Amino acid sequence: MSVRPDPVIPDTRRRRASTTEKSERILMMSRSLTLTRSVLANMLAEATPNQLEFIERWFTAELDSREQSKRARLLKQAGFPADKTLDGYDWTNLNMPADWGRTQLESLEFISRCEDLVLYGPVGVGKSHLAIAIGRLACARGIPVRFFTATGLLMRLRRAQQDNRLDRELAGIGKARLLIIDEFGYLPIDEEGSRLLFQIISDSYETRSIIYTTNIEFSGWGRILGDKNMAAALIDRTVHHGRLIRFEGRSYRSQHALMTK
Repeated sequence: MSVRPDPVIPDTRRRRASTTEKSERILMMSRSLTLTRSVLANMLAEATPNQLEFIERWFTAELDSREQSKRARLLKQAGFPADKTLDGYDWTNLNMPADWGRTQLESLEFISRCEDLVLYGPVGVGKSHLAIAIGRLACARGIPVRFFTATGLLMRLRRAQQDNRLDRELAGIGKARLLIIDEFGYLPIDEEGSRLLFQIISDSYETRSIIYTTNIEFSGWGRILGDKNMAAALIDRTVHHGRLIRFEGRSYRSQHALMTK
């Protein structure tokens, strides 16, 4: 494992050589130290007001740095295919549930309640954009997310099964608190794929949230999965703790296409 080099102390002002040497020694010592609260408490008891102010600024900067690193790590782990956000998002073609709307969606309260969302509508109306934007918002708030297309997820699970590491793959996906399955139903799923997908969804029931994007209404899920009973069980779990958001209108890509018919 490679060892990261020590950071360079910024040359913010002229310093005595002895002060610079002492700063570098402290930096080296920090490589092998974690804070011991009892030692910290004793040092704080002897600190002057200026020293306390410095330590507070130090700890604030450290916590901010750790939070930024965590957000960057979560975004990388999530596997989003694009940098979509809610800034400027067009909400006019969404039909939300009567007792639930944009405020509740952006609050991400559905994740803390392990509720599911089904984003349903024709191709190109912004379903994937909204799913990715919500996922990235969750990462920004420290929530682990995993994003897959339905086809990509099945391919990943099949490879894991062939390599005898399916349990490890499922455990890795299970660490997410929000799972996004994009383009569900765009391609039919064979029997083995249906079982693998159902296992993911069953494991997620009442333990994490799932966002589906699909252009297939519930009545067609049995045709996609090739098993009406499995589809009924999946729909039952989704409807129990889930909400349906309908998308209407024409495809954004078609309206802004360079190629005209």
